[in-house]
Amino acid sequence: MLGRGGRWLQRAWGAASGPPQPAPHGAQLSFDGAVFRLKSGWELVRGLLVFRLCALPGLVRRAPTLLSVSRRLLGRRLWGSLLRASFYGQFVAGQTPPEVRVTVQRLRALGLRPLLAVPIEEDVGQDKEGEGWYEGNRGAVLGCVGLSAQGGPQPMMQLKVTALMSAWLCEANFSGLSPAENRHLQASLLRLDGVTQRAVEAGVRVLVDAEYTYVNPALTLVTLALMGRWNRTQPWVWNTYQCYLQDCLARLGADAALAERQGFCFGVKLVRGAYLEQERRLARERGYPDPLHPTWEATNHSYQRCLDLLLELVARDGQRCQLIVASHNEASVSHTVRRMEELGIAKDGGAVCFGQLLGMCDHVSLALGQAGYAIYKSIPYGAVEDVLPYLVRRAQENQSVLQGTRKERDLLRQELWRRLQRRP
Repeated sequence: MLGRGGRWLQRAWGAASGPPQPAPHGAQLSFDGAVFRLKSGWELVRGLLVFRLCALPGLVRRAPTLLSVSRRLLGRRLWGSLLRASFYGQFVAGQTPPEVRVTVQRLRALGLRPLLAVPIEEDVGQDKEGEGWYEGNRGAVLGCVGLSAQGGPQPMMQLKVTALMSAWLCEANFSGLSPAENRHLQASLLRLDGVTQRAVEAGVRVLVDAEYTYVNPALTLVTLALMGRWNRTQPWVWNTYQCYLQDCLARLGADAALAERQGFCFGVKLVRGAYLEQERRLARERGYPDPLHPTWEATNHSYQRCLDLLLELVARDGQRCQLIVASHNEASVSHTVRRMEELGIAKDGGAVCFGQLLGMCDHVSLALGQAGYAIYKSIPYGAVEDVLPYLVRRAQENQSVLQGTRKERDLLRQELWRRLQRRP
C-alpha cells in the first residue's frame, strides 16, 4: 500500500494505531476565561444572549420560519439592524471588504488570524441551470482570495467545491455523464484550478471543506488532483477529514501514502464532523449502514488517533505535511499542545495550527493566541440576506456543539459580573 519510501508513514501509523495514551504534563494552557477581559462589555452581553438562544433546539429548528416572519413584520431595515446586533454580529465578519478588514484587524490585535469563507454552497436538489451561477461564485471566491491575502502571516481561506461545481455531479462521482454534464465537469475543474492558481500566486492556502458522505468521495478526488498539481513545494491545497466517519483513519492514511508516493505535500484540516443527524437520517432512509461512529467517545477516540498520526508526520517533515486542528474540544487542543512540545513542533512555525468558529470557543482561541500559537477563526462574510441561510444551516448541523456552550456562557457571565462589581 505504501510503495517505495513509505516506511516513514508506516512507522508513524504504527505509533498512532494503539489506544490513545495520556501525554505527560508539559506546556499548559488555561481555559479559565481570564482572556475574556480582552472583550468589550457589549461583546460579553451579546455572546450571552446569542448562546442562550442557540442552545434552544426548538428555536434553531424553526429558525428559517421565524426569520421569514420577523422580516415581514419588522421590515427589512429594522430586521437587518437587529440581526447585525445579535446573531450576524456574533458570527459574521461584515458585509463589505472594509468591514471585513476591521474585523480582521481586531482579531489580529488579539493574537488571532482570519480564515475567511464565502458562505456559498449547493446541495443535491438545488442544482442551478447553466454555468452563470457558478461563474458568479467564481468571482466571489476570487474576492475572498484577495481579502485573505491581506489577513496577515500564512493566510488561509475556506472553499466549498459545490460553489463551483454541481452537487448532483459530485454525488454521481463523475460516472456515466452526458455530453452536457461532461462540459460542466470540465468548466468546473477549470474554475477550481483557476481559483487555486490565484491563491498560490497570492500566497493563500486553500482549505477545501468536506460535506455530506454522498459527495465527499468526489470532493476528495478533486482536492487530491489539485494537491498533485499545486502542492509540489508546499501544501497550498488542504483536504478536510471528518473523524466521526468510521473509515476516516484508513482514508487519511491512504491519502497521506498517496501524497508520499506521488511526491506532493499534504495539508489536512481535521474536524470531528457536523452532519451527524442528517447522515444518520440518510442512512435510515436509503437503507445503508450508518457510516458514523456509534458514540461520542468513539468519535473522540477516532479524532485522537488521526491527530496523533498527523502530528507524527508533521514532526518528521513539517514542510511536506501540515495540519490545522479544527476543534472546539479543550481536551483535543490541550493534547495537541502537549504533543507539539514533546515532538519539537514550533508553536508558530505554520506546520500545526488551530481553528475555531468566529464568535465561539473564544476562551480557547484567545488563550492559544495569547500563548503564541497560530490560531485561526473561521469567518463567513457577506450581506445579511446572503449569510443567514448559511448560518441557520450551520446552527442546525452543529446543534450539539451549540448546546455544549454552557462553560463559555458561564465564563462570559462571570466576567460580566466581575466588571459590574468593580463599578462604583
